[in-house]
Amino acid sequence: MNVGATFGFIFHSTMSWRFRNSWHASACTRNLQRHSSSQVQPQSTALHFYQNRQLELYASKEANRLSLRQLVFFGRSMDEEKLIKSANYVRTELPVRIAHRLRDLQALPYVVVTQEGVAQVYELYWSAFEKFRRYPQVTTLEENQAFCEFLEGILDEHAPVIPSLSLGLSLSSPHLPPDSLDAFMRRMLVSRISRRVLAEHHLALSKSLGINNLSLPEEPHVGIIYTALNLRHSIDKCVALLRDRSHDTEDEIGESVPNCGWPEVIVDGHVDTKFSYIREHLEYIIFELLKNAMTATRLHHRSSSSLPPIHATIVVGENDVGVRISDQGGGLSSARIKSPSDLFSFSHIRNATRMDDTRLGALRSASSRGVKATVAEQIRPWRTEQSNVNLNNKDPEREAGIAPHPRIGLGLPMSNIFTTYFGGTLELVSLDGWGTDVYLRLPKLGTNLEGIEL
Repeated sequence: MNVGATFGFIFHSTMSWRFRNSWHASACTRNLQRHSSSQVQPQSTALHFYQNRQLELYASKEANRLSLRQLVFFGRSMDEEKLIKSANYVRTELPVRIAHRLRDLQALPYVVVTQEGVAQVYELYWSAFEKFRRYPQVTTLEENQAFCEFLEGILDEHAPVIPSLSLGLSLSSPHLPPDSLDAFMRRMLVSRISRRVLAEHHLALSKSLGINNLSLPEEPHVGIIYTALNLRHSIDKCVALLRDRSHDTEDEIGESVPNCGWPEVIVDGHVDTKFSYIREHLEYIIFELLKNAMTATRLHHRSSSSLPPIHATIVVGENDVGVRISDQGGGLSSARIKSPSDLFSFSHIRNATRMDDTRLGALRSASSRGVKATVAEQIRPWRTEQSNVNLNNKDPEREAGIAPHPRIGLGLPMSNIFTTYFGGTLELVSLDGWGTDVYLRLPKLGTNLEGIEL
């Protein structure tokens, strides 16, 4: 029996109940003290980990998975009655989804649960579960406003979840089989995306009550879903943001690369394609893929005076939209990566860089401030750095050693999670010695349900 299995057996045995009880009782007590303003006053602070009827009740329910088309149809003609229904759907649906993930966390081996980052995520999830299940029914617009403020607070509190989980599971990688580790991370991250979509969609609907956003000529949208999202415009936007960043680049061993600018990106194919999708998700995926392609091209041609262009080809089919991004960055294979798809993995067996000290340190730094996985979040430090250069100021975050780190290893895994959330696919094809072709496919009809696993 391996170390992980041994600890797992101990963790789930009767002999360990008193220790589990004590550890999670203190965790719950800290949560109650920290969130006393939320008026969460459970009767017991000791038994929630393995003897909680409310958690069992919610975890026994199935999540009501939705499609983009359903979200658009419901929010298209928003009025007070429908907004109140939306608030109460979010209020009752989110604790069900959180309960399933709490059960996932409880099923982990003890050696994993106590890893740095994982315990923090458990506490955040338990606190959110208690707050949601005790939140009263929303009946008026004033109460909905208070509920929206409550949602925004929860979203901010959960910003550390992605880097904390990645840190904890990277450290736990020696104790879990790669398939089990990656399946767990997929369930956790897809569920997190689903909860943020429901919360942010309701927040957007609340802010736009009485406004017909579908009549906007440039960017018609319902909530966070853009009903005529121009793919070419999103690609051009990401290219402009990436080309606007500093030209300072370091290779994998930290050596500076000569400044020869950034490669041009040529967009061709069905360039007038429009479809319904969550713009924030699409642009995060495109941004990450182009960022990797541009960086790889520059590193591979560091001794050249000019850089070969990157090609982004758009193709629209009957049921989906595709984008192929082709670069001449030398390919993806290396001594530490056997297959391009291993770049999506959180296991050090498939992706040895997961256990690098620099990667773990970057995740610790990111955990301290949180990661929401958006384009705006990524470009903020670049713009701050440029502003400080112009003003001859120093960035206080960077001076404190907690500035955003470009290599926390979450870009491609999160892009894959965003892609598959509504049934899309992301494939990396490495032409070693030459470059990489990335194939992104997204459903365009909006009929696919969320890819939540229970």
